[in-house]
Amino acid sequence: MALRNSRLSADVVHDRVRHLVVTASSAADLEGFEGEIATGERGARLTGPLSTTNAAALRSQFANLQPTLLGARRSIGTGDRLGLATPGHVRAFQRFGTGVTPVFAQQSIREMDRLNRDVQSVLDDATFGCVEAGWEGLVGADTDHIKTEEGIDRGLAAGFTMFTLDPGDEVIDPDSVQGELDDYVPWRDLDDDEASLLRRYSGRQVDLGTQVLEISAEDVRRAAVKYGRTIARTMQMARHLLDNAGRDVEIEVAVDETDLVTSFIEHYYLAAELQRLGLRWVSLAPRYVDGFEKGVEFLGDPAGLEDNLRGHTAIADQFGGYKISLHSGSDKFSIYPLAVEATQGRIHLKTSGTSYLCALDVAALKEPDLVRDMYRVCRESYRQARASYQVSADLTTTPEPDNVSDENVPELVTQFDTRQILHVGYGDVLTFQDARGNRPYASELRAVLETHPDLYSDVLSEHIGKHLAPFATT
Repeated sequence: MALRNSRLSADVVHDRVRHLVVTASSAADLEGFEGEIATGERGARLTGPLSTTNAAALRSQFANLQPTLLGARRSIGTGDRLGLATPGHVRAFQRFGTGVTPVFAQQSIREMDRLNRDVQSVLDDATFGCVEAGWEGLVGADTDHIKTEEGIDRGLAAGFTMFTLDPGDEVIDPDSVQGELDDYVPWRDLDDDEASLLRRYSGRQVDLGTQVLEISAEDVRRAAVKYGRTIARTMQMARHLLDNAGRDVEIEVAVDETDLVTSFIEHYYLAAELQRLGLRWVSLAPRYVDGFEKGVEFLGDPAGLEDNLRGHTAIADQFGGYKISLHSGSDKFSIYPLAVEATQGRIHLKTSGTSYLCALDVAALKEPDLVRDMYRVCRESYRQARASYQVSADLTTTPEPDNVSDENVPELVTQFDTRQILHVGYGDVLTFQDARGNRPYASELRAVLETHPDLYSDVLSEHIGKHLAPFATT
C-alpha cells in the first residue's frame, strides 16, 4: 500500500532489497529526497534507499508521520527490536485499533545499546513501515526508560516527542535503611525539609472512591525514604529535557522496574511532590501488584489488580487525570478489559518483546534449524539474563535443543518456559558474534523476515490485534 497526498505517492517496495519509491508530477516535487530520479511524460519517479535523509523527507511531506504529543489520548506502544515490525503493527491498528493512538517508534535506551541500534534508526524504521503499510493516522515516538541526560539528548536529536524518565535506580527499600531520615532524603534537591514535609502530608486524607486513607507521619517518612531520591532524579532529568528540547515534548514517569510495589500513599506522595516542584507529565507507571512476567499471561490475582488500578487512577484524578501506564504489557490478554474499565480508558500500554517472538514464530515455520540454534544460545545464557527481568521459567523443565524435532520447534515459542527463555535471551542471541565478528543469528533472522514479509505482517497483525481490540473505542 502506498501513502499519498496531493503532491506525492510514496511506497516501500520489496525487490531484492527494500527500497523507497516516490512518484510526483515533476522532479521539483522530489526535493529533499535522495536516490535516482527518472522523468517521463507521466511525471517523475525516485528510487532511493531507506535512509535517514529519505525518512526525514517523508516526515516533512506527510504531516501524520511526524511524531505527535499523545496527551490524554488512549495509546499503545509497539516496540520493534529488529526494525521490521511496523507494517504488521499498522495492519493491526487498521483492523483492530480504532480510537487508539499508536507509538510505533518505542524502544528503551537499554535495548538500543544492547542491540547496537541508534535512536534515529528506531524512528526511521517506523516511518518507512508506516509508508509501506499506508498508515494515515497519527503516530507517537517514545524514547523509553531513560536513565541519563545523554539518553535524553539522543532522543531529542532524533525527533522523539515522548520521554519516559526512569529514576528507578534511586528507589530505596525503607525496610532496609538504618539511621536518620536526613541520610536518605536529598532535602536541598527537593527544596524541602522534614518539618515542612510532615506539615504537608501528615494527617492528610486520600480519597480513593471506595476507601479513604489517612497518611500518618510514619507513612510520610517511609515514602520520602523510598521515593525522595527518585523525585530529585526525575526533576534533574526533566529540567534537562525541557531546557534543551526547543519544541513541545511530553513526559512519562516510570518507577515500575523495581521489586518494590508502589502503595497508594506512595503514589500520592510521588505525584504531589512532582507537582509541587513544577513538573507536568502525561502518564505514570507505578510498580503494580505482582503478576507481570515477560511474554506470558498475567499470573496474579485479576481482582487484586483491578482494585490496584482503580486506586492508582483515583490518585491520578487528583493531579490532573494523567494516564496510567502499563509496562510489561505484552500477552496479558485476560486483564485488558478490566484495565481499560478500571482506568476509565486513560491508559497507555507498552508492548515490545512480543513482536520479536512473532518474528521467531515465522522463523520456526520457515527455518527451524535457526530457531533451534537461537534457543540453544538463549538457554545457555538464561541464568544470567533472567536477573534483569521478571520471569519464572524453569530450565529443568525445558527440552535440550537437539531433542526438539523440526515440527516441534514452533512450540518453543508458545510453551511457557521456553517462551520466556527466548524472550529474555534476545540480547545474547542477536548480539552473538562468530569468530569473524559477524552476527549470524541477527542477520539470518532478518533474512527470513525480509523473505517472508507478508507472513510476518500476518502473524503480527493477528497477535498485536488481540492486544488492541479491548482498547478500541468501537
